[in-house]
Amino acid sequence: MAGLLCGTKRKKQVSDLHEEGKNAINAPLLPSATEIHPEDTLLEENAERIMLDPTSREDLKFKDLVKVLIDWINSELAEERIIVKDLEEDCYDGQVLQKLFEKLSDRKLNVAEVTQSEIGQKQKLQTVLEAVNNTLRPHGWTVEWSVDSIHSKNLVAIVYLLVALAMHFQAPIRLPEHVSVQVVVVKKREGILQTAVVTKELTSTTEMMMGRFERDAFDTLLDHAPDKLNVVKTSLITFVNKHLNKLNLEVTELETQFADGVYLILLMGLLEDYFVPLYNFFLTPESFEQKVHNVAFAFELMQDGGLKKPKARPEDVVNLNLKSTLRVLYNLFTNYKNSD
Repeated sequence: MAGLLCGTKRKKQVSDLHEEGKNAINAPLLPSATEIHPEDTLLEENAERIMLDPTSREDLKFKDLVKVLIDWINSELAEERIIVKDLEEDCYDGQVLQKLFEKLSDRKLNVAEVTQSEIGQKQKLQTVLEAVNNTLRPHGWTVEWSVDSIHSKNLVAIVYLLVALAMHFQAPIRLPEHVSVQVVVVKKREGILQTAVVTKELTSTTEMMMGRFERDAFDTLLDHAPDKLNVVKTSLITFVNKHLNKLNLEVTELETQFADGVYLILLMGLLEDYFVPLYNFFLTPESFEQKVHNVAFAFELMQDGGLKKPKARPEDVVNLNLKSTLRVLYNLFTNYKNSD
């Protein structure tokens, strides 16, 4: 009996060791941080469900991309009094996507304005996405979204769709570069759930994304005539100092001295001939957030003066992105070069 027990124990140890080895080999292939919920296992045969990995959801670049998209939607739909706070909760039923596409494409879709039922929401989504796909597909876009993925609040699918719309309609925003996320794909094959982790690229380089756009003068200048950059910078410095000198201020470095937004705000006041109350901005900003606030406020003043919303993002200016700063200042130069 003792020998039998001993032999059984050894077999169990060998079995456990074998199982441990198999798990060690397979572990890198399995989504360790993603929790599979019971509802995710209720799949039809050959069906699949895609979930965003929690680590990717908290990635700073991904969160920045989501914020840029939310701010863009709210800017586009301000006249509709629509405020988006959460892409998953606010975009899944098709209402926001309908209004956004109508605004961007300047066309009206034949859909019900308000739909409460799931069937009604999916019917609206079907109509909206058909219009979106018919617009994007001829221009080479790959459709990475569907009615079911949007309605099930798949954030990756929603972001894919919004990035495509922003790029196709040349949104006046700067999308963060090289944003990728990991998603967990759960499939059911022969009654067995299979999981895999897949990397999804949401944005590439600015140059590649701008390939969908009409490249502006600064793309051409920096790519093909960098020797002329100093001439442009000198012209812009002369222009801004002509006005800032009235406050006994002087600029020598464009990319650094406008990064906190203070000079941009003061310059707008001088160009439009008004005093900007000091409580509206941070005169001596210390944090990144305060600098972004200042630059964003300067952009608002520009729009109030009748200028188009700058394509640069406030964060780009704060991060000393020369091309973004040049775009903002050149826009001021072309509109106010004859101002005293």
